[in-house]
Amino acid sequence: MSQFKLFIELTRFQKPIGYMLLFWPCAWGLTIGFDFSNNIFDYIFYLGLFFIGSVLMRSAGCIINDIVDRKFDKKVLRTKDRPIASGKISITQGFIYSLFLCLFAFFVLIQFNYLTIILALGSMPLAFTYPLMKRYTYWPQLFLGITFNYGLVLGWTAIMNEISIEPIIFYLGAIFWTLGFDTIYGFQDIKDDEIIGLKSTSIKFKNFPYLFLKICYSIFLASLIIIGFLLKLNSVYFLLLIIVALQMYYFQIYKLDVKKTDTCLKIFKSNNLLGLIIFMSLFLGKF
Repeated sequence: MSQFKLFIELTRFQKPIGYMLLFWPCAWGLTIGFDFSNNIFDYIFYLGLFFIGSVLMRSAGCIINDIVDRKFDKKVLRTKDRPIASGKISITQGFIYSLFLCLFAFFVLIQFNYLTIILALGSMPLAFTYPLMKRYTYWPQLFLGITFNYGLVLGWTAIMNEISIEPIIFYLGAIFWTLGFDTIYGFQDIKDDEIIGLKSTSIKFKNFPYLFLKICYSIFLASLIIIGFLLKLNSVYFLLLIIVALQMYYFQIYKLDVKKTDTCLKIFKSNNLLGLIIFMSLFLGKF
């Protein structure tokens, strides 16, 4: 296999679900902060920057994750053939690739205002320590939620150049969205994780997963409703929230079978569509 194909596999470029789940909160924060009576091209420009940044940072994060988890990945059926775990790419190569991706991401970052730059740099320790959490706590998905949804605040500050209560409430709610969908994702690896001693919310709540997911998604939905009232969004927004609720409670919880890995993966991937629906509801709700 060529180095280019190995690089694509290493960074998961061929699996857009990862960087899209990182991008959607950025797009949400940008949308709730932007005044659409201004030049729409500014909005599109920032949206493009956040998309590029999401792809770059998620790719770098995948490499760091694979370096840190290489010994565990060798023992898990789903991950044993990853480039670093299988020895197809060396640890040194992985670090070099990650460094270049971070460098490109930094060039994207400096296009924003100083507050956004400072906040983004402050999140880096979270991004690169997340892979270690599954060794020490049953809540690695919580740390992922804190990290993955940080872009929601950055999207707001990129426009408003200040931090307000609206993005904070939205951010806290979105953490529970990630906590929910990544718990579903984790059900694929429960057997292997328990054998090798890794922890997750999937293991912690394996005896009552549906109750846990209902709590997570209810908190997220509550934050969406609160945001709608705080920002005085129109009726279209609230109508589309009905679709959001149906997608979470029916498709992701009612249809979930935690013992079927293919079902877990399908439901996990459906959150890309959910992110798009929420994005469209926010966009249309501003008019």
